[in-house]
Amino acid sequence: MAHASTAPDFSEMDNAGISSHHWKIMFISGMGFFTDAYDLFIIGVVMTLLKETWKVGHLEESLVESTALLASALGALLFGRVADMVGRKRIYGVEVLVLAAGAIACAFAPNILWLIGLRFVLGIGIGGDYPVSATIMSEYAGKNHRGMMVTLVFAMQAAGLVVGPLFASALLTTHLSHDIIWRILVAFGAVPALAVYWQRRKLKETPRFLQANGKQEDESGKIVDIATGQPVSQSVSFWDGFHRLATDEKLLLRLVGASAAWFLMDAAYYGNTVSSPLVLSALSSDHTLLQKTLTQLGIFAVFAVPGYAIAALTMDRLGRKTIQCLGFSMMAVTFALLAFIPDVQKMAIPFLCIYGLSFFFTEFGPNATTFVYPSEIFPVRVRTTAHGVAAAMGKLGGFLGVFLFPYLMHWKGLLAAESAAAVASLLGLLVTAFTLPETKGKSLEELSTERTPVERAAA
Repeated sequence: MAHASTAPDFSEMDNAGISSHHWKIMFISGMGFFTDAYDLFIIGVVMTLLKETWKVGHLEESLVESTALLASALGALLFGRVADMVGRKRIYGVEVLVLAAGAIACAFAPNILWLIGLRFVLGIGIGGDYPVSATIMSEYAGKNHRGMMVTLVFAMQAAGLVVGPLFASALLTTHLSHDIIWRILVAFGAVPALAVYWQRRKLKETPRFLQANGKQEDESGKIVDIATGQPVSQSVSFWDGFHRLATDEKLLLRLVGASAAWFLMDAAYYGNTVSSPLVLSALSSDHTLLQKTLTQLGIFAVFAVPGYAIAALTMDRLGRKTIQCLGFSMMAVTFALLAFIPDVQKMAIPFLCIYGLSFFFTEFGPNATTFVYPSEIFPVRVRTTAHGVAAAMGKLGGFLGVFLFPYLMHWKGLLAAESAAAVASLLGLLVTAFTLPETKGKSLEELSTERTPVERAAA
């Protein structure tokens, strides 16, 4: 790490306003999250269609819905570390190719075992998108709007959440067979990913990565050594970044906090979201799949989308810690209400309002902030590595939530499933309060050197 006397000066970047270049980066990075949300959440509708023809059991259903999340943990670790080794530019775009290949292959799955395996490929690409996209946006953005821009990258999920059930509803109104419909639904996930591939490949390396590694980008786009002007060979060990994080007490504390918060958030959130058709079945089991899908669309549009928008607009005003604590608190309250109000599923309007509010405070809360935090609180040389670790822990939490949610629903219904989500949310609140700093209005270099009171006590 550079000493204070030789610290790089990124004040011009930090104090700059939002430019067209920032918006371009936001769009090409965010389109990956449109695809991520679409692919991860459309599978709930797909499984409802498949159960009719493939006679899918509870174990297979859980594996299909959760395998991509498990694989995304591996993808986040792999792509996150490699982006710190060779640069964000050299790896960016590969993850969407993996994602697209997995989506297309899933559409040709001949049976449930093939579908589970191909969802694993899809998940590798999804996971790889998290650390690289977040870090690129963070390292380019100014300090006074960095939270908003990184949140907007993630908030492209909102479009995926809306387009997924909207597209599914449109197909369900046709005379196509359910076997054709589910294959179209999964294949469509490749379209937006492929649409931004070349834009990602042409994006320039971030100045912060170049400076930290003594490199520069020449006119042809090649990465060369600043002193010699010669191409740079990569000699950093794959395990070096993980070793740095594990042996630095300050970084380790931050990594534990960011990872635990993300794990708990995804455990509570993904079970409810991926299994939303199952949750909505508790409201009215005699509704058709089209009716349930349209209900899901309405909840996303009315509650989730405004949550993403308010999170982006307030991220640099209220701060990450305030929003994350508020979100976890309200998630715990809404999940507990769904669990403990007697026969709440028989009261349509209260049920939908409470269920919808859980989405609102997840998006205007830890679903956004857990993505932003790791892109800010770690030094540049281990930034994507640390983000990959945190994202991987989040996806493991999501895997656990999605895998267990159907079992909990079949066991004790909303009482068991939503109680577990409420407990996870409360634990997330405690983790945030005691381990994570506030980052609003500070440069990435300031955040790399300062210590919070908790970190000073632990040192």
